Amino acid sequence: MPLLSLVIFSSFIVEYEVKVKHTVQLGKGSAYEYSIVSICITFALNSARMVSAILELLKKDLVSEFRFKISLNSIFLYVVATIFIVYLIFNQLEDLKSWVALYWIILVFASLNASMNSFRLESGRQFFYYYGLVKAAPLILSKLIFNSLLILVIAFLSFGLLSLLIGNPIENIALFLLILALGSIGLASILTLIAAIASKTSQNSSLTAILAFPILLPTLLISIKGSMLCGLGFGWEECQTYIYSLGLIYLIILALSLILFPYLWRS
Repeated sequence: MPLLSLVIFSSFIVEYEVKVKHTVQLGKGSAYEYSIVSICITFALNSARMVSAILELLKKDLVSEFRFKISLNSIFLYVVATIFIVYLIFNQLEDLKSWVALYWIILVFASLNASMNSFRLESGRQFFYYYGLVKAAPLILSKLIFNSLLILVIAFLSFGLLSLLIGNPIENIALFLLILALGSIGLASILTLIAAIASKTSQNSSLTAILAFPILLPTLLISIKGSMLCGLGFGWEECQTYIYSLGLIYLIILALSLILFPYLWRS
């Protein structure tokens, strides 16, 4: 379906470009207008191709994950087992600091397990197959989107289970969920980039864990402080600094991924 849409869109764009060129040749338009239209058409075609490639790669990742289910089962088993153990120990947890600390500890280790093998299908002998098939930018963007969606599911599942079993001391839940979403996407982007770097070595899993901890600290500190403010009932004015900081961190990691990953992909 994405390929069919791309073909239809490309034919429409090419037909429009031919009409503009014919208008210029008849003297009804300027060469400047034609050049601007050509640049816009080229950008639109490249964007359509990239979106189509990202969708195909996302489909491939979803199919492979649900086909093998090894990593998914281990992640969700870890989340459920950890929260159940917490429930057996505390039964009800009303202390805000302990609740926030437990929540982010669970989420960090679950996210680390989810992102650790992000590039296992694109490494080893299969690397040469994917190297000739896809470009670097669509691949890293598809990985970022896939891991972000996966970690968001883990984050909201953990929040629901913790709230159900040991209670929920968070007063401003809506703002907490926003910080949770931004923090999860930040974790996913950082871990995906680290997994891409570690995939070029033989010690993939251990190197990912070693590199991840110091780089994740700023995102974790901002997320925890924002979570504490939400738990105490503070509103947008007190939390906006942390929200903007999480968004800025994500944009920086996204830019670094698009700049650095093509060099890793060619190495």
